[in-house]
Amino acid sequence: MPSSVPDQLADLPYGHLLRPHDGPLRRDERYDTVHFDGGEYTDQAASGASFLECAFTAVAMSGVKLRQARFNEVWVQGSRWVACDLSESEWQDASLLGGVLAGVAAHGSALRRVVLRQCKLEAVNLRASVLRDVVFEDCVLRDVDFGDARLTGVTFPGSTLEEVRLRGAKLSRTDLRGAVRLGLSDGHEGLRGALISSTQLFELAPQFAQALGITVKDR
Repeated sequence: MPSSVPDQLADLPYGHLLRPHDGPLRRDERYDTVHFDGGEYTDQAASGASFLECAFTAVAMSGVKLRQARFNEVWVQGSRWVACDLSESEWQDASLLGGVLAGVAAHGSALRRVVLRQCKLEAVNLRASVLRDVVFEDCVLRDVDFGDARLTGVTFPGSTLEEVRLRGAKLSRTDLRGAVRLGLSDGHEGLRGALISSTQLFELAPQFAQALGITVKDR
């Protein structure tokens, strides 16, 4: 899946159809084959908007409300999403490359066949979300909350996880073996159904013991 993601805008199958966007984002608007390039969007309301075969390059989103927005076959490169409301949004066949998501509310969202490559996610709320066939490749996930989420077929090749929360999460066919670091702040029981390496198991042993109330003492 990661190798099939285009690295360049020109390689997109719909690249030649893209039209430049001008003006603010609008609520419930339908954007079809639109290119958002280098714009800054601050405190705008675009809840319920839909984006089909769109591209975002070097875009800065700050405080934008995109609740229940739909992103289908979108390509996002080098963009920043800060303090945005993406709760209950839907992402399908989407690619996010080299971007930053910080302080983003995305609880109750649905992600299917999504690739995030070389992205930094910090303080991202994905509680009660559904992730299916999602790839976090060479990403940094810090203070990301997967509480009560459902992860199926999710992988983390080359990624670093720090202070990630899994309390109440349900994992199936989720492969964590490729993660460079697997740091969990809670929800260790949420790893049920996941694949981890023997090295990761050894590193997590003290956290498992603490979570179970076990005191390890040689003397």
